[in-house]
Amino acid sequence: MSKTKYQDIILTIEGQIGIIKFNRPKSLNSFGGKLMAETTAAMRELNDHPDTVFTVLTGEGRFFSAGADVRGSGLDSDETYANDAEKKLAYITRFAPGLEMLRSIIDHKKVFVVALNGPAVGGGAAWFTGSSDILLASTSTYLQINFSSLGLVPEYGSAINLAQSMGVHRANEMLMFGRKLTAEELQQYGMVNHIFPAEGFQESVKGFLEEQLRTNDGKSMIEVKRLQNAPLRDGRLVAVANAMDALAERFVDGAPRARFAEKKKQLEGMSSFFLCYCWAC
Repeated sequence: MSKTKYQDIILTIEGQIGIIKFNRPKSLNSFGGKLMAETTAAMRELNDHPDTVFTVLTGEGRFFSAGADVRGSGLDSDETYANDAEKKLAYITRFAPGLEMLRSIIDHKKVFVVALNGPAVGGGAAWFTGSSDILLASTSTYLQINFSSLGLVPEYGSAINLAQSMGVHRANEMLMFGRKLTAEELQQYGMVNHIFPAEGFQESVKGFLEEQLRTNDGKSMIEVKRLQNAPLRDGRLVAVANAMDALAERFVDGAPRARFAEKKKQLEGMSSFFLCYCWAC
């Protein structure tokens, strides 16, 4: 077990498997509270752990993640700025936690496994899936990214990562048009490695990884990851920075603000959902 006490994630270490679990199920594991900062801290902790081979990212409850929580993000703020440069700097500052979380994933030494226990929407679908080394999904999983409908852009390098994972044309359809993709489609596209039943999903993931550890040498698997990712590392970080810049410019233009307001109005009174800017409805 981790010695650090976390509020919005659960970190467990079982033998050679470290598991980070988003733990905001009432908000569909949206990126509010301390979730991003604690995920980054857990990634750092597991990066330095002497025994783990696999780092697994998954979610508690029926969703993997519904993306960013507007009520906690400040992205729909009415704050005024002296000029566009000041406005852009303010938004870039707000995006910094996501930048560091993605950097910690890109530079992570262990085999990074994303285990989609359920649907992932917006940032929940875009940020982690294309950056994973192994992608596992439950039968209840779907991915949907509605950035374009909200006046946004693919965040934190997801345009590049998803294109590398499923091909440019499929990634464009998903990112430009907000097409929803099922777990079966994602497997057909070569993005998802294995699909497990929703019931008992976490146990199936753990069993699958334990079987790999019985069959394969942990250090060798980590070396495969290092050799494969080394030539991609700098390009991925550049893609994260470019996307962060483009996203800030969208907010300078004011494009997302009216769309955010419309989305919030649609979601008012829906007690089972937080107001996530990426929510697909």
